[in-house]
Amino acid sequence: MSSKKLGLLICTIFSVLVNISTQTVHKRFEYKYSFKPPYLAQKDGTVPFWEYGGNAIASGESVRLAPSLRSQKGAIWTKQPINFDWWDVDVMFKVTGRGRIGADGLAFWYTTQRGDYNGEVFGSSDRWNGLAVMFDSFDNDNKHNNPYIMAVLNDGTKNFDHKSDGSTQLLSGCLRDFRNKPFPTRARIEYYLNTLTVYFHNGMTTNEADYELCFRAENVALPRGGYFGISAATGGLADDHDVIHLLTTSLHSTQQQGGQQISNDEQQKLSQEYQEYQKKLEQQKVDYRKEHPDEVRDKEGEFDDWFESDGQRELRQIFQGQGQIHDILRDLNKKVDEVIGKQMNSLSMLTAVYSQSQAQPIQPGQPIQPGQQPPMQMPTLPIGRQDWDSLVANNQIMINTIAELKGFIIEVSRKSDSLLAGAGAPAGAAGAAGAAVNPQFLNELRDSVNQVKQTVAGVAQRLTSQPQIAAQTACPNISCVSTTMLLMVVTAQLGVMFLYTLYKERKEAQAKKFF
Repeated sequence: MSSKKLGLLICTIFSVLVNISTQTVHKRFEYKYSFKPPYLAQKDGTVPFWEYGGNAIASGESVRLAPSLRSQKGAIWTKQPINFDWWDVDVMFKVTGRGRIGADGLAFWYTTQRGDYNGEVFGSSDRWNGLAVMFDSFDNDNKHNNPYIMAVLNDGTKNFDHKSDGSTQLLSGCLRDFRNKPFPTRARIEYYLNTLTVYFHNGMTTNEADYELCFRAENVALPRGGYFGISAATGGLADDHDVIHLLTTSLHSTQQQGGQQISNDEQQKLSQEYQEYQKKLEQQKVDYRKEHPDEVRDKEGEFDDWFESDGQRELRQIFQGQGQIHDILRDLNKKVDEVIGKQMNSLSMLTAVYSQSQAQPIQPGQPIQPGQQPPMQMPTLPIGRQDWDSLVANNQIMINTIAELKGFIIEVSRKSDSLLAGAGAPAGAAGAAGAAVNPQFLNELRDSVNQVKQTVAGVAQRLTSQPQIAAQTACPNISCVSTTMLLMVVTAQLGVMFLYTLYKERKEAQAKKFF
């Protein structure tokens, strides 16, 4: 008995799987529930099969639902309700603004009745009966979870909670940024077999296949025969809300082919008519070839132009490879730009944290303890342009100073060598060299002593002109060293140094004789 039940269960599951696998979705474009450029709006400003109002403006390329002004609202709705159960809507839009934060957002509607053009919920009516897919760009609850995409169901009795951004009423949602993108952003909303699926295109590329799943909700029951609409609104902050196109596609399964079922007799009749038409066509071809033998091409070369040669195939493959490489490089460039942007943001945050941790300013009422130094303000991590210029200038000044010191040392060394060479000359030339060098050396020494005396006299005169400083810096009662004594001591020291230098040079000259 149990084996029979198991077999029956397996057969049931297999039949269900076969039924699901054999079901295919047939799509049909519904132009009466769509609009797209060019010539989106007619010369009189109307959009075929649609009505718009409020602050909405229609042009040949897009519908601006709400301009970037404060407290603007607008919407566009279909004139007729839809006559199909399952649908797929592709919405291309742009939300742009000069501020870092925008408001309020836009919403896609499927409701039993058309909403207002100046409503309270993103430009449409509250207490709607149906579905709303909202693209909320302003953070009302201050939870830093915007821009946000969410689906909200309503049965016509509930008010939308603006304070919590509808977080307690939403069916499902995802956090996606749709403001200020380089290309238009897109959303694909699919409702099929009571399953609501929303895909999102972030607008970073022009590739139409770059959709990502936002959310999927099952067991969603929507009323039949509703209206499509899209609305937008601004608040204290304002963005431009532009809808470029809205494309609607009806979805039909094999069991529901628009309600048109064909009987077996009709199918046989149509197939028989098709076969007769094929026979007539073949006979007409044969007759034409008999009547026009010159225009009939050779069978062997008839289809030569329809196929590509090996060289053409290689060129096509090369071009396709280059196109793929170009796409990959473009994606890599985009990723590198994103990484650089994140690194710059991280660096700025680290800079702010570092400066705050190093600064530690003293509170106004906090006293400074004895011996405690006030905290030094540390510079920020990135070196400014002015700091870099000043650093380079200081390095150049140091290099110039070192060069001057080097030149002075070389000059002193040259003069010392000349003096030593004159002192260590042979006896025959000692008299002439001594007569040439010693007077010059004595003259320089005399000039130096005179400069020292003038400097000391100037300092004494300035001290005498200021009584207070003179009284403080005057010599005590004990006898000070006189100027004559100071000059004698300096002269003696110079003489000792000169004699030591001569002695050293003679010793070195004697040592060289043994080599």
